[in-house]
Amino acid sequence: MKRINEYKKLYKVEKEIDLKEIKSTYRNFVKEWHPDKFQDPQKKIEAEAVTIKIIDAYHFLVSIAPQTREKNLAAYTETITNSRVIDYQHKSLLLEVNFADGNTYEYFGVNRKKFIKFINAKSINNFGRRHIFKSFLYRKAKRKVETV
Repeated sequence: MKRINEYKKLYKVEKEIDLKEIKSTYRNFVKEWHPDKFQDPQKKIEAEAVTIKIIDAYHFLVSIAPQTREKNLAAYTETITNSRVIDYQHKSLLLEVNFADGNTYEYFGVNRKKFIKFINAKSINNFGRRHIFKSFLYRKAKRKVETV
């Protein structure tokens, strides 16, 4: 949650994420902080660090935007309905779940108490579907790896 708030603050997002607004802000930031604009080596290094943060924030905010989630809802529903959980990690309020179909999703705001219930459930798949997968803000963390 800290990361979400930090990136929203950077992009001056107060409520819901608007992709057009984020894209416009991103372009302005990149123009302002592009390392090639600076001659001083110290300023150039600072600009590179700021640019990396701007790019990371942009990709993160786009991944949790309602439009992105709506666009990918069918694939997400397919994963949580038909694929079983094969691995998970919990750190602070972030739960990362790996599914058998190769997709990985991050769920934000999952506290330790809810995580303990998740791992101790008779069926973590059923518990996840009922109490986590549709209840918490999520984003796709890793792309599905396809083998030929």
